[in-house]
Amino acid sequence: MTEESPALYLAPTPIGNLGDITVRTLEVLRAVRWVAAEDTRHSAPLLARFGCAAKMIACHEHNEEAAAAQVIGRLADGESVALVSDAGTPAISDPGARLVARVRDAGYRVVPLPGPCAAVTAFSAAGLADAHFLFYGFLPAKAGQRQEALRGLAALPYALVFYEAPHRIVDTVAALAEAFGGERRLLLARELTKLFEQIHSCPLAEAVAWLTADSDRQRGEFVLVVAGAAAVADDGDSERVLRLLLAEGLPVKQAAKLAHAITGAAKNALYARALELRADSSAAD
Repeated sequence: MTEESPALYLAPTPIGNLGDITVRTLEVLRAVRWVAAEDTRHSAPLLARFGCAAKMIACHEHNEEAAAAQVIGRLADGESVALVSDAGTPAISDPGARLVARVRDAGYRVVPLPGPCAAVTAFSAAGLADAHFLFYGFLPAKAGQRQEALRGLAALPYALVFYEAPHRIVDTVAALAEAFGGERRLLLARELTKLFEQIHSCPLAEAVAWLTADSDRQRGEFVLVVAGAAAVADDGDSERVLRLLLAEGLPVKQAAKLAHAITGAAKNALYARALELRADSSAAD
């Protein structure tokens, strides 16, 4: 590591397989005097295994402002600091964003290092035709808030990438199928790079049954990748038909199915649009 001036290094750590750490990250972790870690109890054994003798600074969601002040103090003394999360790239669905902002505002360098990221790893295995993807992270835990969030995402023409914990995985996948329709492809990536890694692709309509067929399939940390919504035909026919069916009081799912049969437009895109129209109508009321 060439020390031009003190800097905060964002150092990705393995999401499972220890062999995934990069040579450059190892060089940085072995050279810095301080490591800011999301959980020092978790990171200390990992860093020791990699031969890193740096002192630790706790930096988690409850103390990030105080940790930022401490890190800036070390930088002011001319000492570089590395930031690590429990696994993967720091500040992505993990603490660190506020720390990075404070360090940058204080005039110090922030140096991001490339490395493991569960979202990118899963998306590369999805095999979807979508040219773009949107990383969402964790959906709200409460059902109503989750439904509202998904409603806003349903019509987007991008693949959607979510993180989810094992105790919520079945409910979340069921909510995805309800919000997006059962035809869209879903990739479930479980325990990526670990001993019991499992990657399964299926239509959303089949995902809950696959998860509940074997309780082991509900274990571990998940990345979910959902195909983007197909574009609704732009000739206006499908939109007009859909609006008429909804105005007659048909449920969203049935209206989308009938509009698909009448116009030939993609059913999942019609379903997403119907959800938008029904939400707009409810808001107007």
